[in-house]
Amino acid sequence: MHIVLLSGGSGKRLWPLSNDVRSKQFIKMFHKDGAENTTGSDDLESMVQRVYRQIKEADDTADVTIATSRHQVSAIRNQLGDKVSVCVEPARRDTFPAIALAASFLHYEKNISRDDTVIVCPVDPYVDREYFECFKELDKMTSEGTYSLNLMGAEPTYPSEKYGYIIPNSKDHMSSVKEFKEKPDVETATKYLEEGALWNCGVFAFKLGYLLDKAHELLDFEDFNDLSKHYEDAKKISFDYAVVEHESSIGVVRYDGQWKDIGSWNTFAEEMPDKIIGNAQMDDTCEDSNIVNELNVPILGMGLKHMIVAASNDGILISDKTQSSYIKPFVEKMDQDIRYAEKSWGSFTVIDVQPEAMTIRVELKPSHKLNYHSHEHRDEVWTIMTGEGVVILDGKRRDVSEGDVIRMPAGCKHTVIAKTHMKIIEVQMGHEITVEDKIKYPFPGF
Repeated sequence: MHIVLLSGGSGKRLWPLSNDVRSKQFIKMFHKDGAENTTGSDDLESMVQRVYRQIKEADDTADVTIATSRHQVSAIRNQLGDKVSVCVEPARRDTFPAIALAASFLHYEKNISRDDTVIVCPVDPYVDREYFECFKELDKMTSEGTYSLNLMGAEPTYPSEKYGYIIPNSKDHMSSVKEFKEKPDVETATKYLEEGALWNCGVFAFKLGYLLDKAHELLDFEDFNDLSKHYEDAKKISFDYAVVEHESSIGVVRYDGQWKDIGSWNTFAEEMPDKIIGNAQMDDTCEDSNIVNELNVPILGMGLKHMIVAASNDGILISDKTQSSYIKPFVEKMDQDIRYAEKSWGSFTVIDVQPEAMTIRVELKPSHKLNYHSHEHRDEVWTIMTGEGVVILDGKRRDVSEGDVIRMPAGCKHTVIAKTHMKIIEVQMGHEITVEDKIKYPFPGF
């Protein structure tokens, strides 16, 4: 069984913790399995880590691929390492092109057979373990070939306008599908529920060959590399519109466990393990309020009623929980650089920005390294705060440890290799400090 997780998102709805490279699925806010009584940040996991763990608990042989943009690759590698394959979308083109690209990646790059089962689902559902146990039933239905396409539907708890609906032909656990409906108004949704409709979970199962044929039918390409090369020319269209609504042979598996779309601070707060994450406190007069603080300064809340307070290096949010659902257009008006990002080698946090200087805290994981690179328009100074490693300056190696200071003038080729976990303060100085001012070189051999 091959599982493709669709990882998108613009990082707007959970600002200031989320940004363009740190979407909601990478924010660590949930207790790890078996760590319910702990409060340290190391005991928390993100949505993508939670989903991957649940998949492996249900089926430790499952092959997992994440379809995502290049901006999220570093965060995925940081949190999951090399446990998963990553299919990189060159541009945003909605769910059908994304799934088609992932299917071509599985077949042409990973040599997966056309007869193998592929299950596609979002990377960030908040569900219990039974959700992924249902994948085994989807795999069985797909392998038997009774239906060309198989879906998973959640038992609805109320008539919602937020979800599409699947209307099955029976109320059996597995059934053929009578109709597939897009998001309705509440009155229509109520009628759907009377017909035994299910919420559309956005989970699709099919034989790989089925989707490859659909992809070749709707997109002009030869293999994965060809589709990737011309991906920006692909029409923006959802999988629902391109495939599901035109398919007559569809089956569905019922899922009656927890299923929640956590897409706002309000819904996120409902599932937070603690009212407070980070350095903060609230007095006894606070009601139904949460504080999330990633800064090194304390936050004190007094008399908060139904509020969310979130602080990071990207900004501070103070909002009524209901109003927090309308944050996106305000965040889109902000013009700011990213001040925190997880990378495959660790993370960086912008501490201070001046007209001709920037200060950054860099954290490197053991045995990881930065690219060997130089800058044309700025000087840099590294101060080793903790850890041990090796610095290479213009081809010359130097062992470094806590307290060492390394100066790199513009044009100097440099990198650092961490022997242990390292924390480094990097000061950039120059008239032109930009992310574009970076020249990469092949790593020197010794």
